[in-house]
Amino acid sequence: MSLLRVCSLAKCVGRRSLADVRRCFAERCQLCVSARSGAAGRISETPLYRQRRNVSTVFPKSEDTKKRVHEQSQLLDVLEARIQQLQSDVVLDVQHAKVQFIKAPSFGGGVSSGRTPKGSSKDKSDVSKSGQTFTKGASKSQPSRWMEKLSQEKKNKLKKQQHLEQKMQRIVKEKPLGQSKGSKSSLMATGTSHKIISSAAKKSKADMKLSDKIYAAASSTTAVAAATSAKAAVAPKAPKPKQKDSKSKVSDKKAAKRATTEGKVKVKDEDLANVAELKQRLNQQGQDWTSLSTTDSPQDGSKGSLCGDIQLSIRSYLEACVFVGDIERSQSFLLSQHRVMSRRKYLTTDVYNIMMRVWAKRGMLNQIGRIFILLEEAGLKPNAGSYSAALECMGRQQNCSPKVIWRCLNKMREDGLSVDDLFSQCVFRQDERDMLLRAIHTVKPDYEPSLSLNASQCSSPLVQDFYTKREHHTYPKLDFTQEELQERFKRQLSVEEACTVTIDSVEGLKPITENMAKMREMLAEQRAQWHKVLLQALRESKMILAKTNTKAYKLDLYPYLCLLEDKEYVDIMIQSVTNMPPSGESLKILARDVGNRIYTKYCVRQKHQNQTVEKLGSIYDAYTDLLAKDTKVYNVLPREQWCKLEMEQHSGPTLQGGETTWPYILILELGTFIVDIMVKNLKINSDILNPAYDRKLIPILYHMYTFRSTRQVGFIKPHPILTQMQQEAMETKLTFDSSVMPMLCPPVPWTSVKFGAYLLTPAKLMRTLDGAMQHEELLEKCENLHPVFDSLNQLGNCAWRINKPILDIIISIFNERGSEKLDIPPPLSEAPKIPHFHPQDPTYTASEKAHMKREVINAKKKCSEMHSLRMDALYKLSIAHRMRDELFWFPHNMDFRGRTYPCPPYFNHLGSDVTRAMLVFAEGKPLGPKGLDWLKIHLVNLTGLKKRSSLQGRLEYGNSIIEDILDSADDPLNGKKWWMEADEPWQALACCMEIANAVRSPDPTKFISHFPVHQDGSCNGLQHYAALGRDVIGATSVNLVPCEVPQDVYSSVAQQVEELRARDAAKGLKIAQVLEGFISRKVVKQTVMTVVYGVTRYGGRLQIEKRLKEIDEFPKNHVWDASHYLVRLVFNGLKEMFTGTREIQDWLTESARLISKSGHTVEWVTPLGLPIIQPYHRTRNQVLKSTMQHINLQISHDAKERPDTVKQKNAFPPNFIHSLDSTHMMLTSLHCYSAGLTFVSVHDCFWTHALTVDTMNKICREQFVALHSQPILDELSNFLLHKYCSTIQTEARTKKYQEYRRLLLLLGKVPQTGDFDLQQVKESTYFFC
Repeated sequence: MSLLRVCSLAKCVGRRSLADVRRCFAERCQLCVSARSGAAGRISETPLYRQRRNVSTVFPKSEDTKKRVHEQSQLLDVLEARIQQLQSDVVLDVQHAKVQFIKAPSFGGGVSSGRTPKGSSKDKSDVSKSGQTFTKGASKSQPSRWMEKLSQEKKNKLKKQQHLEQKMQRIVKEKPLGQSKGSKSSLMATGTSHKIISSAAKKSKADMKLSDKIYAAASSTTAVAAATSAKAAVAPKAPKPKQKDSKSKVSDKKAAKRATTEGKVKVKDEDLANVAELKQRLNQQGQDWTSLSTTDSPQDGSKGSLCGDIQLSIRSYLEACVFVGDIERSQSFLLSQHRVMSRRKYLTTDVYNIMMRVWAKRGMLNQIGRIFILLEEAGLKPNAGSYSAALECMGRQQNCSPKVIWRCLNKMREDGLSVDDLFSQCVFRQDERDMLLRAIHTVKPDYEPSLSLNASQCSSPLVQDFYTKREHHTYPKLDFTQEELQERFKRQLSVEEACTVTIDSVEGLKPITENMAKMREMLAEQRAQWHKVLLQALRESKMILAKTNTKAYKLDLYPYLCLLEDKEYVDIMIQSVTNMPPSGESLKILARDVGNRIYTKYCVRQKHQNQTVEKLGSIYDAYTDLLAKDTKVYNVLPREQWCKLEMEQHSGPTLQGGETTWPYILILELGTFIVDIMVKNLKINSDILNPAYDRKLIPILYHMYTFRSTRQVGFIKPHPILTQMQQEAMETKLTFDSSVMPMLCPPVPWTSVKFGAYLLTPAKLMRTLDGAMQHEELLEKCENLHPVFDSLNQLGNCAWRINKPILDIIISIFNERGSEKLDIPPPLSEAPKIPHFHPQDPTYTASEKAHMKREVINAKKKCSEMHSLRMDALYKLSIAHRMRDELFWFPHNMDFRGRTYPCPPYFNHLGSDVTRAMLVFAEGKPLGPKGLDWLKIHLVNLTGLKKRSSLQGRLEYGNSIIEDILDSADDPLNGKKWWMEADEPWQALACCMEIANAVRSPDPTKFISHFPVHQDGSCNGLQHYAALGRDVIGATSVNLVPCEVPQDVYSSVAQQVEELRARDAAKGLKIAQVLEGFISRKVVKQTVMTVVYGVTRYGGRLQIEKRLKEIDEFPKNHVWDASHYLVRLVFNGLKEMFTGTREIQDWLTESARLISKSGHTVEWVTPLGLPIIQPYHRTRNQVLKSTMQHINLQISHDAKERPDTVKQKNAFPPNFIHSLDSTHMMLTSLHCYSAGLTFVSVHDCFWTHALTVDTMNKICREQFVALHSQPILDELSNFLLHKYCSTIQTEARTKKYQEYRRLLLLLGKVPQTGDFDLQQVKESTYFFC
């Protein structure tokens, strides 16, 4: 065995790779070491030391063997010294793998047996600076020639490096940094250029200026880089010349190498100059960014995000226990968490405060004192909430000693808190505030809280005048009396208190057949039975959970099953069964929906328990004074008025911020538990539809698994019997969550991140992925979001009504057979029949079976799609039918980029052509002198026929087809049907009817019109890019420049693509010949529009493929080749047309790539101060274990994970542009509101009355110019520099420093801009049209 080890060791040592040597030693000599080392195991030695020493115990003790081992040892010494030497070399773009070396003895003279006593000098070795190894006490041996050569190389290298460093220092002294201005870095991406912006600075923690650190790091980098390049350029000694001109050739080579070296030094010197300029920029701008620099990204921030879900779960559990009155459970749970150190770290002061509030309500001051002791044990400080609870408890006690209150106030003062802090920082429930004030009045009878409005204005110069100069503002009033608004509030409140709304289905308008009546009766009976069964099953499950002897610290579901009445849980289950599609629903989605419904009901009950509903009603009644038409005119915004009213009515509970958001994992777990009860207990008789079958109880819901792509997904599928009964019943009622419906009164204005929109239903200011918390954390840190709040409030305050004639026509078509041409989905009776065949039938061949299987799959897919579309249309039409005689409002919120959306998901003005046609403004305004012309122009725009015509040309065309317009309005379904050929047929029909009514009125200028006229941006994303880059050609293409007729970028690209296609066709390219006559504006429009928003070539190909498939005449077998060919032409054409756009896009992309590679997510702030962070991280899997199944959650927004570099870089350009177009929309909405206009938007499409189109157009252009007059890219550069480059990497040898330096230089050089004059936009008729 020893012989085998020796052979393998010798083979290993003979290789040149030291890593292999070490691995071989570790693998093959371990047994030898353990067997022969004896007492050596007790000696503190390194592994390689033992391995080398024990080699000698394996070999026979012959002179030849000793010599061979000695040579191998010397080779190891040389390899060690050589790699140490390489590690000490500074090569900027190469990172050596770190290799750990262990000192080893020389193998001269005697050979150690491995039993040398501890501390013997024979085992001690030192390594000299030159890399040689000397062994003390060992017999002397001559150093090898390898070692001598290495030593000499090291000395020569050190001398040259010192010489070059001195030379570089002289160069830096002789050439001031200022002379290198404008130099360009070789590290910059192609197409980017540099702008220097002066900036101001702040000192770092080490009292060293940020710029000094940058300068020091850059200086060392430049010096070392120059030394390295100079070393590489040193010429070897020339051989003795054999020809006459050899000397001159050698001198030429030396001169060339010297020039190369000087060139490298010059480039590095220019980089140094760039970094020095960035130093000045950071210094000058530093003070402006002090507040921003404190806002760390969640992934930098750390412990809070690391255990955020656990902390939320603990708080949610405690609050649930307290809500249901189970104080014993909540107290024991808190103590169990506190006793164990591993769980105590998740407890915060606010968690302890939950129990303090409980004892404060009961007047038990001794219990509060114990919790203060627990806080001290946990190393936590009491906060304002802690002292508020203690003082509230004292206020509830009749005979509380003033000395105790004084002691509490003094302790509070020692902790840096004032009495005013209690009233400004705490959230009060019920009478907590009054009890707190009573305690303070005991010792300070004259004290009154000093309350003040948050009057700080937005620092953005874009809106300073809007907030400070209001003398000419005329804020619009709603067309309602104060009494009407107060009555509407009561109706909306009752809807939200119920949490659900049951409405009539438009399918119920069909005549009832005998079978429909029978099925409805059977379903009603079954639901009554299911209700009893589920109620009993739920109560049994709760009893089991209550009796289960679980550990006190474990989070169970029992408190969450006691939050509502048992009947309410059962109603949620029945609603989920009723709304389930025939194809089933993913368990994860179904559980989430059920959990969210329970949470919503819980929040509403909390508000009742906390007595906030009464206070909300009081404030809202006073708030209507601002909106009603029969009250005085105010010069304040809705948000300001609401905050003022809250301050005036300060007694009682606080309206804002009382609820704890449940973590996503809790919502899923609770929802899964409820679904499990449904699956196990809901049954039906198998013979209910066919008495011929044997009667037995069968489940109506099945838990099964299906594949989504390559992932197995748990699915809940209804039994076909239930599906058949529901489809044949065509029930007349639909039940929705209350948040699905539009509001019956104006929404509560957004006044904070957590308060606004609905009266009682919880709503998020920013839409996020389930479980993503980083957006909310950023928003809460943001000091002033007033312009964002005010814009959302303005959009939400627009009242709507239903266009009844359009609704009636749509419902009539829907209840007949639908119309695919008019986008009215047909019923399932029109779906293709699913073929039935037996796979085992021998009459079918293998190919026939495969064909039949494909047909079955396609038929099922088609049926599923048709059902989804039909139900979506049913929901929209039923909601519209419910609201046909109402006036209503859409509360708004936004996504993480700042784009605004109505909160109700199904029916709103962001919907399809069908939905938009059913909506008109509740308030009407006279058409005025130009209103009728705008209606005609709007109609022509909806047809899509005159995109390249001037406004006058469109108006003339509208006048020329007035007969068709009137015919469409009078007889839409049986006349000429001209409206059906429009791009947006239903909106065109609605416009025809409005024009007909106006034309037939006695005086069209006085006709009261409720119809919204749209003004749409000309490829808005490209407009923002062109303005950012001041690109003259791009600006002209997207109508930023005044022109006689509109420039249609889609038609221009289509024309360019057609020219390239014709050229290729002439050369004989087959696919180019096939495409002749098929390239149109419509084919390329979507791809051109979305290129600016980051669509890839793959995505663009799919878009073009879809458009080509819509052309009946195009040969379907050429679709793939044609789409692949066209997307290449479109991308190349856009690249030529928009060079400035490409430069900015590349700069944004590369910036995001380097930022995410450094371990950060990309973050920025919009010009209105809205903070934005991209939530794209590497996906991690989290498993939720339940009795039904283990649900695998793929979480891609976890801030603890590293950023997803690909998503970060691809998403940054489109997300940044989206944030700009949302800023432009918000600015326009604010100034339209101050001018008294009705204004709503669908992203880059702005709506107003026909009377005020010209005013809106003026404001829209002015705000676009104002927005882009700001140094947007420079401010972005400054923000990113301070966000990601403030932590200086000074170690120039590391790869991390090189990435930091590249990022620093890239962010400091924004792309150059062109010569386009932004003021021209104000005169551009077709900028928005």
